Amino acid sequence: MSPIEFIFEEPQDSESAELAKISLEARNQSHSPYSKFRVGAAIRTVDGEIFKGCNIESCSFSPTICAERVAVASAVAAGHRKFVAIAISSDQEEEPCTPCGVCRQFMREFSKDLRILLVRPNGTVCQTDLEQLLPGSFGPDSLAWQR
Repeated sequence: MSPIEFIFEEPQDSESAELAKISLEARNQSHSPYSKFRVGAAIRTVDGEIFKGCNIESCSFSPTICAERVAVASAVAAGHRKFVAIAISSDQEEEPCTPCGVCRQFMREFSKDLRILLVRPNGTVCQTDLEQLLPGSFGPDSLAWQR
């Protein structure tokens, strides 16, 4: 498998620009006193609602939760289960801030091909999707029984 090439450009539509902007705003709410690695996320539901998340660190590290999971969990807690896209931002200027493995699997619970916008501090984005970042994934449809 060849490595993924991340190409950043201006958002291609107003919905992507809005999601990128909100993820950057959410990044400012990060509680990351130990790593100083601020991450923000904004997820859009199929009916257009947007939920924000930021990473929240704990001094004992294992209870730390990523921005992506905070955003998804907030949306799920509000009754949403279907999503269109998520934007993820950090302070990194060069390297993209991709979701960690746990977040990829967590998002996979709700979508096999979720559109993912990786956002730089200057607002440029790289569009990818969950299928590309988590190929051959295990999800609810992988179970023998159906809910």
